[in-house]
Amino acid sequence: MAVIAVGGFQHETNTFAPSKADYATFAQGGAWPPLTEGDAIAPRLGGANIPAAGALATLHAAGHRTPGLVWAAASPTAHVTADAFERIVGTLTRRLEQAGAVDGVYLDLHGAMVTEHLDDGDGEILARVRRIVGPGVPIVASLDLHANVTRQMMAFADGLVAYRTYPHVDMKQTGERAARLLLTLHERGAPLARAARALDFLTSLPAQSTFIEPGRRLYELLATVEREEEAVLSFTPGFPMADFPECQMTVLGYGADPVRVRRAVDRLARAVAEAEAEFVVELFDPATAIARAARRGEVGAPVVLADTQDNPGAGGNGDTTGLLAALIAANPPDAVLGLLIDRASAAQAHALGVGGKATFHLGATSGLPGHVPLVGEFTVSVLADGNFTCTGPMFKGFSMQLGPMAVLTHDNVRVVLASKKVQAADQAMFRHVGIEPARERILALKSSAHFRADFAPIAREILIVAAPGPAPADPSTLPFRRLRAGLRLTPLGPAFVPPHPDA
Repeated sequence: MAVIAVGGFQHETNTFAPSKADYATFAQGGAWPPLTEGDAIAPRLGGANIPAAGALATLHAAGHRTPGLVWAAASPTAHVTADAFERIVGTLTRRLEQAGAVDGVYLDLHGAMVTEHLDDGDGEILARVRRIVGPGVPIVASLDLHANVTRQMMAFADGLVAYRTYPHVDMKQTGERAARLLLTLHERGAPLARAARALDFLTSLPAQSTFIEPGRRLYELLATVEREEEAVLSFTPGFPMADFPECQMTVLGYGADPVRVRRAVDRLARAVAEAEAEFVVELFDPATAIARAARRGEVGAPVVLADTQDNPGAGGNGDTTGLLAALIAANPPDAVLGLLIDRASAAQAHALGVGGKATFHLGATSGLPGHVPLVGEFTVSVLADGNFTCTGPMFKGFSMQLGPMAVLTHDNVRVVLASKKVQAADQAMFRHVGIEPARERILALKSSAHFRADFAPIAREILIVAAPGPAPADPSTLPFRRLRAGLRLTPLGPAFVPPHPDA
C-alpha cells in the first residue's frame, strides 16, 4: 500500500476581470464545493465530475491510502488575493508536512492561476510541494484544458495531465488518468522523459470547444499519436485573458523514450499550428443574432445565443445587460436569458412575491466603465431558493446553492436571476425555476462553450454573440502589456509588441 497525499487549488484568472478572488470566495465555493480539508475531501467530492474525485476513486480502488490536504476552487475572476493564496497553500503545505513520508502527491490544479503577488500560482504550488517531499517523490497534477502551462510547472511536476474536452465532461476521467500516471511513476521508481512546445498564437474561448472543429479533430489525433508513440500527451489551448509572459497554447508529453516523446509532441504541435486558420469563429452582434434566432427558433428546437463576453466561467460576473436590452427591444416570442447574477434584484423580486410588478434596475453590479443597469418594469413570474442538483453531462452531481433566484417577465422576454455567480451550463438551472429549455424558441446563455454539453442536443443552431462584457471573444482587443514578443493575439492576427517601458 502506497501513501498518496491528495489536494487541490483551482482558479482560472482573467487579469482584466472586474473583481478578485479572496479567501471567502474559496471558502464558499459558489458553483464549486466549498473549501474542504483533510479526510472530509473524499466524501465532499465523491460522485461529482471533479478531477480529484476521479483520482481518489482510482487510488482507493488500487488499495492506497490518501491523506487529504486541502481542496478549494472558485469561479474565474481577476487575481487571487495574496491573502487567499498564502492561507490556502499554507494549509496545504502544513498538512503535507504533518503527513510525514509519502510515496506520491496528486494535486487537482487548474493551471491558469495568477495572484496579486505571483504570475504563476500553480507553478509556485508545485515548487513548494517539491521542497517538502524532495526530488524522489513523484508529483502529478491534473490541469484544466485552459491551462497556461509554464516552465516552472513542467520543472516541478513529474506529470501534468489536462482535460481533453471543452465543455469539460471528462474532468473526473482526467483525475483517473493522472492517478494512473502517478502510480506508474511510483512503480517505476524514476521519472519519465518529458517535452513541451508552446504555440505562437492565442485563440478565443468559443473557438477552443472540442464539440467543433478543429478541436474535435485535434483531440482525436492526440489519442492516436499518444497510442502510436507510447506517450502521455496533453494539449492545452490556454486561457487567453491572462496578461503574463507565459500565457500560451501548449502541447506537452511524458514517456519512457525521450525520442518518442519529443516526436509525439512535435507531431501534435505541428497539427495545431497547421489548423490555426480554423480557430477563427464567427461572432454576431446582438441585433443580428436575435433577428436570426427569431426566424429559425422553434419550440422544441431553440436557437442558443451564447453571451460569451460576460461568461462567468471566464471572469465575467454575469451582470452585463447588452444582450438582454437587445432582446427586450426586439421582443421575440418565447425568449429566455439566464443567468443574470444580481443579488439585489433577486431580493427585490422575493420581497414583491409572485405576480408583483415593479421597476427593476437590473445588472451592472460590477462597476465596469460604460455599463449601466437596465431599467424597466418587470413582473415576478417565479421565485426559487437556488438549491438544486445539476443533471447535465458536465456538472452532473454538483449541488448548486445560488441563493435566491427569480424569473422576471417583460412582454415576451423572461430573465432568470440568481444571487451567486455561475455560468449557464446546465438545464437544471432553468428547470429549477420552472422553465423547460427545450420548449423555448430563444435561449440566451451567459457562457462561452460549457453550455454545449447540455444544450447543444436540443438546439437548432448556436450563435456566438459579442455583446459588451469583460471577457472579450477577440483577445486582440485586450490591453496586454506583458505577453512574450511575437505571440499572435488571434489566429493569423497581429503579433504582440511589448509597449515601451515608459509608455
